[in-house]
Amino acid sequence: MHAKDILIDGYGRIQDEVHAAVEGLDPDGLNALPTAATNSVAWLVWHLTRVQDDHVADAFDLDQVWLTQNWEKRFGLDLPPHDTGYGHSPAQVAKVRVADGELLIGYYDAVHERTLQSLRALTAADLERVVDVRWDPPVTLGVRLVSVLSDDLQHVGQAAYARGLLQSAA
Repeated sequence: MHAKDILIDGYGRIQDEVHAAVEGLDPDGLNALPTAATNSVAWLVWHLTRVQDDHVADAFDLDQVWLTQNWEKRFGLDLPPHDTGYGHSPAQVAKVRVADGELLIGYYDAVHERTLQSLRALTAADLERVVDVRWDPPVTLGVRLVSVLSDDLQHVGQAAYARGLLQSAA
């Protein structure tokens, strides 16, 4: 199995878990904060999708799906256009509200498809290309893709946990 096939499989697992965390929740469930210090399912899925969109677009020198496919306008959030949710305060988390899960799933699936297109074209040499010199050692494309994969899996796990907390309280 080639490295790109492992990455494709890993990103496919994120998609499965995003769908499982979101599907069947009404707007109240999607936007609810299980506790004052936790994030909503909507925020977690929006954030993991924004990070994937931002980081993959940057690594492959592409425009973000958020902007090019008008997801920013469809969500209508009171946040800057390039905001990914990194470092959000509770007040900023509360601004990320959705009317339904289809919006979250639609945006995630669009980003996922863009990610898969990029991964399918990878060569082994591409994975060694440096994409971020601000770190020591500099970050390669392979490391960045694994980092996004790890971050997204953690956040979708949090979304599944938040969903479970909400459903057990009902």
